[in-house]
Amino acid sequence: MMRAPVSVVIPTLNAREALPGCLAALQEGLDAGLIREIIVSDGRSCDETLDIVAAAGITAVTGPPGRGGQLKRGGSQARGSWLLFLHADSWLAAGWTQEVLDHIGAHQGPAAFSLAFRQSTTWGTTAEPSGLRAKIVAGWANLRSRKFGLPYGDQGLLVPHPLYREVEGYDDIPLMEDVAIARRLKPIRLLDTRIFTSEDKYSREGWFRRGAKNLTLLMRYFLGASPDILAEAYNRRR
Repeated sequence: MMRAPVSVVIPTLNAREALPGCLAALQEGLDAGLIREIIVSDGRSCDETLDIVAAAGITAVTGPPGRGGQLKRGGSQARGSWLLFLHADSWLAAGWTQEVLDHIGAHQGPAAFSLAFRQSTTWGTTAEPSGLRAKIVAGWANLRSRKFGLPYGDQGLLVPHPLYREVEGYDDIPLMEDVAIARRLKPIRLLDTRIFTSEDKYSREGWFRRGAKNLTLLMRYFLGASPDILAEAYNRRR
């Protein structure tokens, strides 16, 4: 019997509220025989994140915090022929399994999901924020992904394992690890399946303010600014 093809890697840091929803959304992939393993790469959480992981019987690797390094460590442990990287606060929409199966069967390249926002941290509640601002921000993210092949990490990343090794995986950098690998992996196909990420950071900072900050950091990165300097600027403005 053919082994399930997909290894899922989830970086976590104090993710007790969001992680159960992320894991629950993956259940249909386990039921369909799509997911071979789930690996949580934890950045030394001080909440109940690792208790949730242990209760679910999921493999955990631990190390210093930093999403780039955590993704790299998790990816190095994966054994599937395809890797699916997901943020802990990003939940795949119901029915995602079939499109991923179709993609794996018909394509050899990487893919990401269409971004949408959700209001609640409670699994099963994917009510989207009302108003135009959330739609504009999500629409821009999906347009950028489709036209320029630059999805952000909260849109997930599905990539063949041999290709991931060829581009040497994620960089252990404090910021822009998602953009760095996307530039090496282009083209990246944007799937129709939506992935719901929390609106909290956008509503807290302001939808357009956060979007403008992200765009400014992206432009500075393209112009040669180091991820360390950009991370300092990002954390200073939070």
